Formats: sequence, structure tokens, C-alpha cells
Amino acid sequence: MKISPFFKHLMLLMAVFALSSAAIAQSEKPLTLVVPFPPGGSTDITARTIQSKLAERIGRPVVIENRPGAASQIATQHVARSAPDGNTLLISFDNHSINPIVKPNLPYDTFKDFVGVSLLVRFPLVIAANPSVPGNNLAEFIAAAKKRPGFYSYASTGIGSLNHLAMEDIKRKAGIFVLHVPYGGGGPAITAVVGNTASLTLLSYAALRGQIQADKLKALAVTGAQRLPELPNTPTVAESGYPGFEAYSWIGAFAPANTPAAVVKKLTADFQAVLNDPEIKSKLTQGGFDVQASDGPAVDRYAKREFERWQQFVKNTKLNLED
Repeated sequence: MKISPFFKHLMLLMAVFALSSAAIAQSEKPLTLVVPFPPGGSTDITARTIQSKLAERIGRPVVIENRPGAASQIATQHVARSAPDGNTLLISFDNHSINPIVKPNLPYDTFKDFVGVSLLVRFPLVIAANPSVPGNNLAEFIAAAKKRPGFYSYASTGIGSLNHLAMEDIKRKAGIFVLHVPYGGGGPAITAVVGNTASLTLLSYAALRGQIQADKLKALAVTGAQRLPELPNTPTVAESGYPGFEAYSWIGAFAPANTPAAVVKKLTADFQAVLNDPEIKSKLTQGGFDVQASDGPAVDRYAKREFERWQQFVKNTKLNLED
């Protein structure tokens, strides 16, 4: 059936109106960045680092909304059900990819209910311990842990988080038993280790920097391929006797599915501009973050690759991920 020129013109006008409406909706409302964890962790630090510069760039307020709980499911479900108008974004952690492995009945579909905006940063984890824990590096701690199986514990940001899986990988490679204690975010995990409720944790240098500099925590190792410039005397896990070991955490921005492509593209450009701003990039780099500032498809691909990697790890090790 042929479509008349009149209807073609009408359809074009409707498409233009839809995009214009989305733009108006954006201009009238603040941009809300939903963080799935309490203040103090890596995701929250990243969001707050870019907050003011992003507001300046887009010409409207940027609000950070912390919605912790259920291993980030509360925040993620909230954004999945938000209007796809570009006003509500999920600033998600590495467990965005891992939750589908841990929770087969999520109240959302990780790969269908979201569209990527940008991979913001990537960073190795720092393994940091309470000063009372024996050893000044990972190899020395492992030697002590072998003598006392189950005596020491590590705090993660939740079951199935990257710091949980990475430490389980290290435990298996080292042949040690260290008790896993899941917490609701980086802030609570740090508090637990500083208070000696848990022996150690694995988080970004940005989250741990203040406590390390104040000698309330000591760095044992980093999980990246190279040592951090900020911790030149702290070896990598690979240097500690486990060649080839690497684990990187990451933070990405996601919009609800069905957000207009033009709106997503504009958001991507805004995030990229802010992340590449010399002042912002310097702040993030000093915190141990490697700025990525990718486009949307790149963060979607990265999330899927991480899902596939850790899904295979859980399958091969038969790791119990139940609460």
C-alpha cells in the first residue's frame, strides 16, 4: 500500500514533535543520577566528582539520589521503570553485569531494560586490611591465613559483587579460607575494616585513600596489571605469586530502554565532555580511576563481556551465590 505525501509529512511532524517534547521535558527537570549504594563508595564518589561540571554543561541541576539495598536491585529497578525521557539515569557498578548471574529472577532485564550512555571509569581494586592483620603485602597475608583457616574475613559490597568474585578467585588460587562478609556498599565495608569487624576489603583507591593515608588501613595489593602510581610500593596480585591475574571494577551510566536515540546521544556527548575536562580527569585519575568516557554501545558491550566472564567463573567453581 502506497503512503500518500500528506501522511508521510504528518508522520515526520509527529517524529519531530516527539523529539521536541523529550527535549522540553529535559530542559524543565533536573537530571537525576541514581546511585545504587550509600555515600562513600566508588560509585558515589564518581557521581559527585562529575556532578557540578555536568550541571554546568547541561544548564540544569544534577541531583545525586542514593538508593541502596538488595545488591543494587532497588536502584536499578527504579530506573528501569522511570520515564524514558533522559532525566533519570543509573550510575551503575560492576554488579550491573553480575546480578543476572546471582539473581536469576531479577525484577528487570539487565540487557533489555537499559541503553548504555557511557562507560565512565574503570579501575583496579586495592586490597586493604586493618593494621592489626598480619603481613604488609598479599603474599605475607596469605601465608598467615594458611595457618589460621577461617579466622580472617573480608568485607565486600554484596554477594556477587566484583570484589566478592575477585577475592574468591584469589582464595582458590592461594588455597586459603577467608570468610566472606557482604555489606551494602563501599562505605559500610570500609567502616567494618577500620573497626576491625572484618579483616580486609577490596575497593577503589578513591574510596580507600583517606583511610590509607591516615594509617587506618594498609594496602596489601592491587588487582590491575600494573601498580598504581599513588601506591608505588604496593604489588599487584600477579606480582604476589599469581601471574596473569587481573580484575577491574567499572562504573557506567545507563538510561531506561526506549529513551530516544537523540536524547541518549546528547547525554553521551555531555558525559564525554565532562569526563575529558582536565580538572575532572585529574581528580578521577588521582583517585586511581582510569577515565574511559566511552559511547553508549561500548558500555553495553563491556557489560556483556563482564557478564560472560564471571558467569563462566561461577559455573567452573560452583561458587554459592545465595544469600
